[in-house]
Amino acid sequence: MNPSPRKALVALAAGAAVISWTSIFVRLAHVAPTVSAFYRMAFGGAMLALVLIAQRRWTKPTLRDIGWMLLPASAFALDLFLWHRSIAYIGPGLATLIGNFQVFVMALAGWLVYRERIGLRFLAGLMLAFAGLWMLVGRGWNAFDPQYRLGVWFGILTGIAYAAYMLTFRHAQKEKLTLGPMPLMCLNSLLCAVLLAAVAALEGESFAIPDMQSLWALLALALSGQVLGGLLIVWAMPQLAASVVGMMLLLQPGLSFALDVAIFGRPTTTLDWIGLAVSLIGIFLATGIQKTDNGKS
Repeated sequence: MNPSPRKALVALAAGAAVISWTSIFVRLAHVAPTVSAFYRMAFGGAMLALVLIAQRRWTKPTLRDIGWMLLPASAFALDLFLWHRSIAYIGPGLATLIGNFQVFVMALAGWLVYRERIGLRFLAGLMLAFAGLWMLVGRGWNAFDPQYRLGVWFGILTGIAYAAYMLTFRHAQKEKLTLGPMPLMCLNSLLCAVLLAAVAALEGESFAIPDMQSLWALLALALSGQVLGGLLIVWAMPQLAASVVGMMLLLQPGLSFALDVAIFGRPTTTLDWIGLAVSLIGIFLATGIQKTDNGKS
């Protein structure tokens, strides 16, 4: 392996590992789900803006840029609104795993909208992923309390909302906007923060950060989710084979699940670990359809 792919592989693994902490930081912050989502995007957008200014790459967005980015920003705001509640109800590990089922939604959208081919690999991955999910939550479904079941549904809806974000973001990029990828990420973060702030205000939530743990968790959430992890992955992906990218990105849900067990003492059985492995294998098989998506972050 020559130096460039080796560095890209390390960067990709580091990016996936960094992003695996995002759901943990959400749980560590003692604020409401919508408020933690707001701070992720507000702090993250500000960090990206500072990086762009330091690199002299800051470009003032036009009204056309803002208009085209409103739809992906709305979809991502909905994604975080749902995902952060899923984290609160079922834990960081399972919420992250279910959110990564967006690869199936993306493939189905490609088939319906763009007439992309869906083969046996996708169908096998779909069956394996849901078989693994059944091992994790399906066999004890009736024993779970209503809030836990709601958290599972929120996780599934998170995947749908994230797929909508990816599709609308791609469409906006095709409109030849004046901004490049990183400035678009910054604009999306700031627009998303405005939308989440409005939702939190309607909910009557406080924006106060109650303690230092929450402050550091929210700053780390923004840095890992919106800046460092994403930039590492975006830099590494073009230099590696799609199969390698798909495999390495599975570090994110796998590590999130393991961190949930290690930090928060999530109770698990052998069948739970088997279910996790089966779901990850299924998602990996399906990533043969989605060659450039980042997975849930």
